Amino acid sequence: MFEALGAHPWVYPMLEVVHLIGVGLLLGNLTLLELRVLGWGKALPLELLARLSLTLVAIGFCLAAASGLLMFATQAGELLANRVFTVKMVLIMLAGCNAGWFHGRRSLQRQDGTARALMLLSSALWLMVLTCGRWIGYW
Repeated sequence: MFEALGAHPWVYPMLEVVHLIGVGLLLGNLTLLELRVLGWGKALPLELLARLSLTLVAIGFCLAAASGLLMFATQAGELLANRVFTVKMVLIMLAGCNAGWFHGRRSLQRQDGTARALMLLSSALWLMVLTCGRWIGYW
């Protein structure tokens, strides 16, 4: 069944489009919040910005994860053998752990050095995820 998704002339490309929209929502809104935590745009109320951006981040993650799982299902064996794909999955897990740590320690309320360090780590992890995602087809 999943092989048919990969073979269909427009289904797999549409999954890629949905994946890119999800990644765009996730990274664009996360970057906006990260910049605010790092001190840019101090006139923007952090609580309201966080509520809006984190909602869009969650929607983006859900779109990217759902489409990514469907794309994975079309070529699971090949992707599991791909080291870059494995690194991407580990980086996503680390980004999730970092987000859990950030929110678990209430970093949005603290806005301290650790909060800023966790945001910088988040940016670095997601940029590496993005890079690995692009490199999967070349390894």
